[in-house]
Parts: sequence; structure tokens; C-alpha cells
Amino acid sequence: MPNMIHATVWGGAGEHGRSSYFIRSQAVSVLFDCGVKKEGDGVYPNIVPQDAAALTAVFLSHAHEDHSIALPLLYKFGYTGVVWTTRATAAQLPPYFAAWSAYAASRSAELPYDEDDVAAIRFAYLDDAAAPGEWFEAGPNLRVCWGRSGHMLGAVWLMAEMDGERVFFSGDYTAESLLLGSDAPPQLSGKDAPLLGLVDAAYGTDGESQMTKLERLAEVLAETVRQGGIALLPVPVYGRGQELLVWLTERYPDRCLWVEGEIVDGLRQLLSKPGLLREGAVERAKRALSCGRLYRIDSLEERERALASGENGIVLTNDGMMQSAKAQWYYRKLCGSPANAVVLTGHLAAGSFGKNLLETESAKANPQEAARVLMLRWKVHQGIGDVRSMLNRVNCEHTVLVHASREATDRLTEALTGEGYRGLYSLQAGDSLSLSRGGAIFS
Repeated sequence: MPNMIHATVWGGAGEHGRSSYFIRSQAVSVLFDCGVKKEGDGVYPNIVPQDAAALTAVFLSHAHEDHSIALPLLYKFGYTGVVWTTRATAAQLPPYFAAWSAYAASRSAELPYDEDDVAAIRFAYLDDAAAPGEWFEAGPNLRVCWGRSGHMLGAVWLMAEMDGERVFFSGDYTAESLLLGSDAPPQLSGKDAPLLGLVDAAYGTDGESQMTKLERLAEVLAETVRQGGIALLPVPVYGRGQELLVWLTERYPDRCLWVEGEIVDGLRQLLSKPGLLREGAVERAKRALSCGRLYRIDSLEERERALASGENGIVLTNDGMMQSAKAQWYYRKLCGSPANAVVLTGHLAAGSFGKNLLETESAKANPQEAARVLMLRWKVHQGIGDVRSMLNRVNCEHTVLVHASREATDRLTEALTGEGYRGLYSLQAGDSLSLSRGGAIFS
């Protein structure tokens, strides 16, 4: 009887958020990620408690909330094993848990786990177990290798060999980071190729390069500065915020750049992990931190002083969806002038402050009445060209495209199938696949 792999989407396919993929073979079961979706009171994965309790191992690709925040639920349901991740990722998690607790409190929502469940999480470190691309034993009948994914500090892709069959999980992947190193997944074929791949396709059929997106962003920022305005860029604490900081100091060395302290600290943290960075990134980060026009902001008084200075420039504040009081304070201060701009650069959950702003902007009768609100994506995920390259390299027999809406995933699947790719699936939470070489059963 051929080896079988059974995969169930607990979250993350057909949607942006709550990444969580339960994979089972004959004797092994693993979970890739366990995140949440920042909508309403918070949307959690469809965890099956008895399956969670019996997991052989859990793997965490990176610290962002949509991949990590539901981990305590696994321990609440009886899981007693470790969470395999990098040291950098584990170190970033506490502020994410604190921010999620604050978000739930702001919604008067009760968390489905308590502090003891958070404290119960035990980590094992991929970077202690093996170098990128090297296999190691993670448990009985379970071998694993990993590599840098370029998405944020410590982010990884993973490949697991379960009872002789391989499963590839891209995590959130980009080879176009300005600072972070990425390791191409192994080039595989035949029986060495994974039976199943879970591949980041967050940007769907978008085929633009990072450089194209940067030029568009540069045009908007230059126009804002020419008009004597201030551009507000809300970003996550870790990830694209540090890249934007470096790029802005290089592109606009003579303009004021006001940056919240947490984002500056995140850039300093990158300097402590040179092995995770691109060649030359350490020097670029150091130059950015020593830029004479970079002003660190740590208090309300400093924020008020910066905006009252009469200088035009750019503000980087944490919270990419603008749910925090700090991001909304900046907006209230800047929204009254059409010379100013709010530039959103990443995913916005339905109902979030940033999403509502963007929808209000599109419905304005007179867009000259207040600050512009724009979406200009900073590339931290894969579009169609990147997905195509990954499919060609890893050669999975079956591939689930994840991290985008069902509609966007359907369009991408249709486009790639039209190009001759086979074994592609557009799924959603609750869907399952039973896979063997040469066959699949969908449920």
C-alpha cells in the first residue's frame, strides 16, 4: 500500500490570516503554524482538540500574529511537545502576544486561552539543530530541513519527511527583500520531490517586482514632500518597517524621517543577527541608523514636537492596519490637510481602521478636502512569477496555494493550470486532502 499524506486546512487557505495546516502520515502528525485573523473579535483556527493533543511536532515559520498567536490553544488542548522555530522568531513573540491581548481587550473579547497556556509553550530551535538546507531528526519517523524565507527576521520555509514522504511549506516567502537573506528551496525531482506543497501565493496574479513597486512609492512620497506635506507610513513592528526605514534614508537623505522607537529597535535587532541578512545589509543598516535626518520618537511629547516643527517629511509608525491609538493619533493630526498622505503598504483586515480609511477614500466626493489615503504594496509575499519559480524548483506532486482570498487563489490556479501546471488546489478552512503518489481524494 502506498504511503499516504492527509492534510487538513485549519486556517490560511482561501483567506489572508490564521495560517494553520495539519498534516498526518501513518505514524506522524505535524502542524505548520497556528495563527489568527484580525477581524471582529479575532478569528482562530479550526483546531481539532484531539488531533492537537496527539501532534508529533509543531513548526512555526515566523512571528507575525497571523501565523503564531493561536499556539497557546494547542497546549490548552493537551499538546505537550515543542514548537520548532528560530531563536529570532521566539524572541519576537512576547510583544505580539501582548498586542493581541490588547486588541482583544479593545473589542471586549475574551481570549480563548490564558497566561498559563502561553507560558506552557516550549521552543526548540531550528538554527541550533541544523544549518539551512541540512536535514535533522525532529522525532520518530520525522526528518526536517529549513531555510531563510526573506519575509522578516527569523522567518523560514520548512520541509518535513514523514514516514518517507516529504511535505514542503514555504511560509511567507520573498527573494526580493532589501535586507534579509533568503535560501532557495532545494531543487527536487522524482521520488525526492515533495508529495505535498503549501505555497505562499498572497499576491495572486500580481506579477510586479519589488523595484517597480518602489518606484511608484517614491513618486507618491516625492509629490507629498513637494506639496509641503507629511507622509504617514504605518507598518508592523517587525518586517517591512525596517526595510522601509533603510530605503527611505537612502532615497531621501535630506528629508526629515520621524520613526517610532520600536521600529528603530527592530533595525538594531537585525544587526545582532548578521547571518540572517543579505550581503551588505549590515553596512546599509548602520548607515541608516547614523543618518542625521533620522529622528527617533518615543513619547507623545516628541510626536507633537515633530509635527509642530513646520518641516515636511515622512513618519514611520508601528501597526500596519492602524488599529492602535498611536497610529490613529497620527492620522487625526495629519488628515486635515490635502498636502499630507497616508500610505498603506500591506494587508488590511476587513473592519480595520486602515481598511475603513481606504474605502472611505475611494468614496470621497471631493478628494482635495483632506489627506490622501493610498495603498502601495511593499512586497513581502509571492506573486504569480514567484509562485511559478517555486513550483518549477520544488516540483511538488500536489500543491495547495495559500494566504490569499478564495477568489484570488481561484484566479491564480486557473492561470497556472492554463500554462500547463498540474496538481494545484484552491482550498479553504475545513477542507482536507488525502494524497498518495499519483492520486488525491478531496473532502
